Amino acid sequence: MEKGNGCCFFTTTLNATILLVVLITTFVLIRALYVMYQSGKPLRKTALQSVSTLIVLGSGGHTAEMLNLLSMLQKDKFTPRVYIAAATDNMSLQKAHLMEKSLVDTTGGNVLESVQFMQIYRSREVGQSYITSVGTTLIAIAHALWIMIKIRPQVILCNGPGTCLPLCVIAFLFKVVGIRWSSTFYVESIARVRRLSLSGLLLYKLRMADQFFVQWPQLQKKYPRAHYVGCLM
Repeated sequence: MEKGNGCCFFTTTLNATILLVVLITTFVLIRALYVMYQSGKPLRKTALQSVSTLIVLGSGGHTAEMLNLLSMLQKDKFTPRVYIAAATDNMSLQKAHLMEKSLVDTTGGNVLESVQFMQIYRSREVGQSYITSVGTTLIAIAHALWIMIKIRPQVILCNGPGTCLPLCVIAFLFKVVGIRWSSTFYVESIARVRRLSLSGLLLYKLRMADQFFVQWPQLQKKYPRAHYVGCLM
Protein backbone atom coordinates (compact mmCIF):
# COMPACT_ATOMS: atom_id res chain seq x y z
CA MET A 1 0.00 0.00 0.00
CA GLU A 2 2.78 2.41 0.98
CA LYS A 3 4.62 1.49 -2.19
CA GLY A 4 1.52 2.30 -4.24
CA ASN A 5 1.05 5.66 -2.50
CA GLY A 6 4.70 6.54 -3.08
CA CYS A 7 4.43 5.70 -6.77
CA CYS A 8 1.25 7.80 -7.08
CA PHE A 9 2.91 10.74 -5.34
CA PHE A 10 5.94 10.49 -7.64
CA THR A 11 3.71 10.41 -10.73
CA THR A 12 1.69 13.42 -9.54
CA THR A 13 4.85 15.39 -8.78
CA LEU A 14 6.34 14.50 -12.17
CA ASN A 15 3.18 15.56 -14.00
CA ALA A 16 3.05 18.84 -12.06
CA THR A 17 6.71 19.51 -12.90
CA ILE A 18 6.17 18.80 -16.58
CA LEU A 19 3.10 21.06 -16.62
CA LEU A 20 5.05 23.85 -14.94
CA VAL A 21 7.91 23.54 -17.43
CA VAL A 22 5.44 23.59 -20.34
CA LEU A 23 3.69 26.69 -18.96
CA ILE A 24 6.97 28.55 -18.40
CA THR A 25 8.25 27.59 -21.85
CA THR A 26 5.00 28.69 -23.47
CA PHE A 27 5.09 32.02 -21.61
CA VAL A 28 8.69 32.67 -22.66
CA LEU A 29 7.94 31.84 -26.29
CA ILE A 30 4.87 34.10 -26.34
CA ARG A 31 6.84 36.93 -24.75
CA ALA A 32 9.71 36.44 -27.22
CA LEU A 33 7.32 36.51 -30.18
CA TYR A 34 5.63 39.64 -28.79
CA VAL A 35 8.97 41.43 -28.35
CA MET A 36 10.02 40.42 -31.86
CA TYR A 37 6.68 41.65 -33.22
CA GLN A 38 7.10 45.03 -31.52
CA SER A 39 10.63 45.58 -32.86
CA GLY A 40 10.89 48.06 -35.70
CA LYS A 41 7.72 49.90 -34.73
CA PRO A 42 7.94 53.64 -34.00
CA LEU A 43 8.95 54.29 -30.41
CA ARG A 44 6.61 56.15 -28.12
CA LYS A 45 7.16 59.87 -28.02
CA THR A 46 8.37 60.98 -24.62
CA ALA A 47 9.34 64.29 -23.13
CA LEU A 48 12.68 65.56 -24.37
CA GLN A 49 15.19 64.54 -21.75
CA SER A 50 18.63 63.02 -21.68
CA VAL A 51 18.97 59.24 -21.91
CA SER A 52 21.84 57.09 -20.69
CA THR A 53 23.54 55.71 -23.78
CA LEU A 54 25.78 52.69 -24.35
CA ILE A 55 27.96 53.13 -27.45
CA VAL A 56 29.55 49.98 -28.86
CA LEU A 57 32.83 50.51 -30.70
CA GLY A 58 34.67 48.10 -32.98
CA SER A 59 38.11 47.89 -34.48
CA GLY A 60 38.83 49.46 -37.85
CA GLY A 61 36.18 51.47 -39.63
CA HIS A 62 33.39 50.68 -37.16
CA THR A 63 34.75 53.14 -34.59
CA ALA A 64 35.34 55.86 -37.18
CA GLU A 65 31.77 55.51 -38.42
CA MET A 66 30.32 55.51 -34.91
CA LEU A 67 32.25 58.60 -33.83
CA ASN A 68 31.15 60.35 -37.02
CA LEU A 69 27.54 59.43 -36.23
CA LEU A 70 27.91 60.76 -32.69
CA SER A 71 29.21 64.06 -34.01
CA MET A 72 25.77 64.61 -35.60
CA LEU A 73 23.82 63.97 -32.40
CA GLN A 74 22.88 66.38 -29.65
CA LYS A 75 25.29 65.29 -26.95
CA ASP A 76 23.19 66.74 -24.14
CA LYS A 77 20.33 64.41 -25.14
CA PHE A 78 22.54 61.32 -24.98
CA THR A 79 24.11 61.55 -21.56
CA PRO A 80 25.61 59.98 -19.56
CA ARG A 81 27.54 58.07 -22.23
CA VAL A 82 29.34 54.77 -21.82
CA TYR A 83 31.77 53.69 -24.54
CA ILE A 84 32.54 49.99 -24.72
CA ALA A 85 35.03 48.07 -26.86
CA ALA A 86 36.56 44.62 -26.94
CA ALA A 87 39.15 43.84 -24.26
CA THR A 88 41.83 43.59 -26.94
CA ASP A 89 40.86 46.86 -28.63
CA ASN A 90 42.52 49.84 -26.97
CA MET A 91 42.65 52.12 -30.01
CA SER A 92 38.87 52.57 -30.21
CA LEU A 93 38.56 53.78 -26.63
CA GLN A 94 41.50 56.14 -27.14
CA LYS A 95 39.74 57.68 -30.16
CA ALA A 96 36.50 58.04 -28.18
CA HIS A 97 38.40 59.67 -25.31
CA LEU A 98 40.00 62.15 -27.72
CA MET A 99 36.59 63.03 -29.16
CA GLU A 100 35.11 63.60 -25.70
CA LYS A 101 38.13 65.69 -24.73
CA SER A 102 37.60 67.83 -27.83
CA LEU A 103 34.05 68.49 -26.63
CA VAL A 104 35.45 69.72 -23.32
CA ASP A 105 37.85 72.03 -25.16
CA THR A 106 35.03 73.33 -27.37
CA THR A 107 32.27 73.80 -24.80
CA GLY A 108 34.40 74.45 -21.76
CA GLY A 109 32.08 72.22 -19.72
CA ASN A 110 32.96 69.22 -17.59
CA VAL A 111 31.71 66.67 -20.12
CA LEU A 112 34.07 63.87 -19.10
CA GLU A 113 32.37 63.58 -15.71
CA SER A 114 29.36 61.98 -17.43
CA VAL A 115 31.42 59.67 -19.67
CA GLN A 116 32.73 56.17 -18.96
CA PHE A 117 35.00 53.86 -20.94
CA MET A 118 34.68 50.09 -20.53
CA GLN A 119 35.88 46.89 -22.15
CA ILE A 120 34.12 43.58 -22.76
CA TYR A 121 35.39 40.10 -23.57
CA ARG A 122 35.24 39.14 -27.23
CA SER A 123 32.89 36.35 -28.26
CA ARG A 124 35.43 35.17 -30.80
CA GLU A 125 38.89 36.35 -31.78
CA VAL A 126 39.94 36.52 -35.41
CA GLY A 127 41.08 33.06 -36.48
CA GLN A 128 39.71 31.35 -33.37
CA SER A 129 38.14 27.93 -33.95
CA TYR A 130 34.37 27.68 -33.65
CA ILE A 131 34.64 24.91 -31.05
CA THR A 132 36.67 26.98 -28.59
CA SER A 133 34.56 30.06 -29.37
CA VAL A 134 31.60 28.40 -27.61
CA GLY A 135 33.30 28.87 -24.25
CA THR A 136 34.45 32.43 -24.97
CA THR A 137 30.95 33.32 -26.18
CA LEU A 138 29.42 32.14 -22.89
CA ILE A 139 32.00 34.19 -20.98
CA ALA A 140 31.22 37.23 -23.13
CA ILE A 141 27.47 36.84 -22.52
CA ALA A 142 28.03 36.56 -18.76
CA HIS A 143 30.22 39.69 -18.87
CA ALA A 144 27.59 41.49 -20.95
CA LEU A 145 24.94 40.58 -18.36
CA TRP A 146 27.07 42.11 -15.59
CA ILE A 147 27.66 45.26 -17.63
CA MET A 148 23.98 45.70 -18.52
CA ILE A 149 22.89 45.28 -14.91
CA LYS A 150 25.55 47.73 -13.77
CA ILE A 151 24.89 50.61 -16.18
CA ARG A 152 21.27 49.95 -17.28
CA PRO A 153 21.46 51.96 -20.53
CA GLN A 154 18.29 53.40 -21.98
CA VAL A 155 19.77 53.42 -25.48
CA ILE A 156 22.26 51.07 -27.14
CA LEU A 157 24.00 52.38 -30.27
CA CYS A 158 25.89 49.88 -32.42
CA ASN A 159 26.97 49.56 -36.03
CA GLY A 160 28.25 46.08 -36.73
CA PRO A 161 31.13 44.82 -34.59
CA GLY A 162 30.62 41.35 -33.12
CA THR A 163 31.20 42.93 -29.72
CA CYS A 164 27.64 44.24 -29.80
CA LEU A 165 25.96 40.83 -30.07
CA PRO A 166 26.19 39.71 -26.40
CA LEU A 167 24.93 43.12 -25.24
CA CYS A 168 22.02 43.09 -27.70
CA VAL A 169 21.15 39.52 -26.72
CA ILE A 170 21.01 40.48 -23.03
CA ALA A 171 18.89 43.56 -23.81
CA PHE A 172 16.50 41.35 -25.80
CA LEU A 173 16.26 38.74 -23.03
CA PHE A 174 15.51 41.48 -20.51
CA LYS A 175 12.56 42.57 -22.66
CA VAL A 176 11.32 38.98 -22.88
CA VAL A 177 11.14 38.74 -19.08
CA GLY A 178 9.51 42.17 -18.87
CA ILE A 179 12.52 44.36 -18.04
CA ARG A 180 12.63 47.08 -20.68
CA TRP A 181 15.72 49.05 -19.79
CA SER A 182 17.17 49.50 -23.25
CA SER A 183 16.17 50.37 -26.80
CA THR A 184 18.65 49.08 -29.36
CA PHE A 185 19.50 51.20 -32.43
CA TYR A 186 21.57 49.44 -35.07
CA VAL A 187 23.18 51.34 -37.95
CA GLU A 188 24.69 49.05 -40.57
CA SER A 189 28.17 49.98 -41.75
CA ILE A 190 28.46 52.06 -44.90
CA ALA A 191 30.77 49.35 -46.24
CA ARG A 192 27.77 47.03 -46.47
CA VAL A 193 26.28 47.91 -49.85
CA ARG A 194 24.52 44.74 -51.01
CA ARG A 195 24.25 42.48 -47.95
CA LEU A 196 24.21 42.85 -44.18
CA SER A 197 27.10 41.99 -41.93
CA LEU A 198 26.78 38.84 -39.82
CA SER A 199 25.93 40.91 -36.74
CA GLY A 200 23.39 42.94 -38.68
CA LEU A 201 21.83 39.85 -40.24
CA LEU A 202 21.38 38.17 -36.85
CA LEU A 203 19.86 41.27 -35.27
CA TYR A 204 17.58 41.77 -38.28
CA LYS A 205 16.39 38.18 -38.62
CA LEU A 206 15.88 37.71 -34.88
CA ARG A 207 14.33 41.20 -34.54
CA MET A 208 16.58 42.12 -31.64
CA ALA A 209 17.06 45.74 -32.73
CA ASP A 210 14.26 48.18 -31.94
CA GLN A 211 15.29 50.31 -34.92
CA PHE A 212 17.46 49.09 -37.80
CA PHE A 213 19.11 51.55 -40.20
CA VAL A 214 20.98 51.07 -43.48
CA GLN A 215 22.95 53.56 -45.57
CA TRP A 216 22.21 52.23 -49.07
CA PRO A 217 18.78 52.14 -50.78
CA GLN A 218 19.38 48.68 -52.30
CA LEU A 219 19.85 47.28 -48.80
CA GLN A 220 16.54 48.74 -47.69
CA LYS A 221 14.81 47.10 -50.66
CA LYS A 222 16.35 43.74 -49.76
CA TYR A 223 15.55 44.13 -46.04
CA PRO A 224 12.25 46.09 -45.98
CA ARG A 225 12.04 46.41 -42.18
CA ALA A 226 15.22 48.49 -42.23
CA HIS A 227 15.11 52.29 -42.46
CA TYR A 228 17.19 54.01 -45.15
CA VAL A 229 18.96 57.08 -43.74
CA GLY A 230 21.45 57.85 -46.50
CA CYS A 231 25.24 57.93 -46.18
CA LEU A 232 26.30 59.14 -42.74
CA MET A 233 30.02 59.39 -43.50
